[in-house]
Amino acid sequence: MKWLTILLSALLLAAQAPAPSPDPLDAIARDYVRLQLEIDARDEGYVDAYYGPAEWREAARANPRELPALAEAVSALQGRLAAVTVPEGSMEARRIAFLNAQLTAAATRLRTVRGERLSFAEEAQGLYGVTPELRPLSDYDPLLARVEALVPGEGPLPERIEAFTARFTIPADRLDAVMRAAIAECRRRTVAHIPMPEGEAFTLEFVTNQPWSGYNWYQGNYRSLIQINTDQPVRLGRAVDLGCHEGYPGHHAYNALLERELARGRGWIEYMVYPLYSPQSFIAEGSANYGIELAFPGEERLRFETETLYPLAGLSTEGAAEYLALQEALEELSGARFTIARDLLEGRISEDEAVALARRYQLMTESRARQSIAFTRRYRSYVINYGLGEDWVRSYVESMPNRHWETMREILSGPTLPGDLVIP
Repeated sequence: MKWLTILLSALLLAAQAPAPSPDPLDAIARDYVRLQLEIDARDEGYVDAYYGPAEWREAARANPRELPALAEAVSALQGRLAAVTVPEGSMEARRIAFLNAQLTAAATRLRTVRGERLSFAEEAQGLYGVTPELRPLSDYDPLLARVEALVPGEGPLPERIEAFTARFTIPADRLDAVMRAAIAECRRRTVAHIPMPEGEAFTLEFVTNQPWSGYNWYQGNYRSLIQINTDQPVRLGRAVDLGCHEGYPGHHAYNALLERELARGRGWIEYMVYPLYSPQSFIAEGSANYGIELAFPGEERLRFETETLYPLAGLSTEGAAEYLALQEALEELSGARFTIARDLLEGRISEDEAVALARRYQLMTESRARQSIAFTRRYRSYVINYGLGEDWVRSYVESMPNRHWETMREILSGPTLPGDLVIP
């Protein structure tokens, strides 16, 4: 019976792998996926999600090319793309543009992995297709004064903020219930406008010892693992933030829609792999952040939190409006993070100086500031994808009167690049 087992295994592997296609773009896409997996084998964490044939990943890990050869392979694939002729403005043209941008990001990442020192702006442009305009930190001083007025009292402002927000900490034994209720409401509001694939679902976990507060690990087949980091106390305001950002209409929805519409619907296998350091992350993080206010416009967030989440958390609603106003004011300081990151990564300031600046301009406690700087050290210019990506997505969506959710659906389910969000 051994021969039968071998035959069945071979048939199973053949069924998993995409069938060969005469389309030159399909051939390029297959080589692109394998190449990205090889880069991941040399740069751990480079691939954020993969749900293609398991044997492709196993082969990449077993025998990855050296970094110089990988860089040459990236250039060769871009050359093959340039030779493909398709109608201008067609979906195939958008497919080529997406693949080319992703390969430019791969080339840029390989340069940094090989030890080349790029400026913050050069790295951001190469990886994410945008050049951030960074403001001097002094520009944020008026905003600090505004926050100061929201949290009057004695002592350093970060500590006053911490003392004020501490009363809104979700008790550990209620965190699961609060997070699930928040994600469920984010989902309800999203699917009212954007139908999700049948059978989509997520698993929720609580973890520690991570530089991020939440993470979505997309696993394919419309499934995600959502992890919430509990190194720092989780405030009630983070429940809706994380529920929308990591879930709906954020990362889980985005990846599930790409799988349904492009990977399965069009057979574009390049979407079976998601390299973290790529323009795809600018769209992912920007849409996930903007999705919070899209799902909870105006007073709807405060109403949901006070009517549902506060009781679940066992917290008093006294001061809830002031707490939300403080969160919104602190959000306006997000751009300071990019300036601090640039100065740290380009060697203008030390890590301790970066922590001190994060405390002053992001109004963080020492421990939260060090967690933030640890994220910057690990993910580098990736930090721009949050605030800048959110700004670009917001501007584009809100330039389309009376079709905000429809525009969001188009962004999430198509081969969208940052340049597609530029308003003519």
